[in-house]
Amino acid sequence: MKISGVDIRPGNIIEYEGGIWRAVKTQHTQPGKGGAYMQVEMKNLIDGRKNNVRFRSAETVERVRLDTKDFQYLYAEDDQLTFMDKVTYEQVQLPRDLLGDAAAFLTDGMDVSMELYEERPISVQLPDQVECLIVDADAVVKGQTASSSYKPAVLDNGVRVMVPPHIGSGVRIVVDVYEQTYVRRAD
Repeated sequence: MKISGVDIRPGNIIEYEGGIWRAVKTQHTQPGKGGAYMQVEMKNLIDGRKNNVRFRSAETVERVRLDTKDFQYLYAEDDQLTFMDKVTYEQVQLPRDLLGDAAAFLTDGMDVSMELYEERPISVQLPDQVECLIVDADAVVKGQTASSSYKPAVLDNGVRVMVPPHIGSGVRIVVDVYEQTYVRRAD
C-alpha cells in the first residue's frame, strides 16, 4: 500500500531502498521557505542499520504489512533464543540482539507476538509490562522521603531500575519492559 511521505508515523514498516525499515521517530517540519517535509528516523529490520531521511509530501513509499503470530518463549542457549509457534509447535531460534534490552525480561513460557515478513521473523514484541522481584535496593537516606526522589534497585533479571523510597528488597513490582522503568507495586 503506497502512502505519502508526510503520512509516515512511528511504528510504520516501510520499504525503502530495497530494505524493510521501521519508523522510530518522525518530525513534521514546515520551513518558512519551501515545502513541508517529514524527517523520519528509521531502523532497518534486517541488519539493524539506522537512517535519517526527509520525505516530501509528493514522495510516496510502500507501507509493508507484516504477519503477526503468537509464539511462546522456551529457553536461551548462548546468544540464541528459542521460541515455539503456539499453533504448529514449530521451534524458531533468533539472535538475542534482535530483541535488544527487552530480552532480559523474557521468562520461560512467556507469550510473545512475532512479526514475520515473507515467513522470516523480523521482530518480537513482549508484553508492555511484566512483574519482577527486587533482589537488592539501596537503603533510604533520612530526610529523602519527603521529596519525590527515587533510589536504584536491582531486579531478579539483573536490570537496574529506579524505584520510590518505600520499595525495598523482596518486593514484587510491575516494570515497563521497553522503558525499563518502575510502574507500580505488584498486587
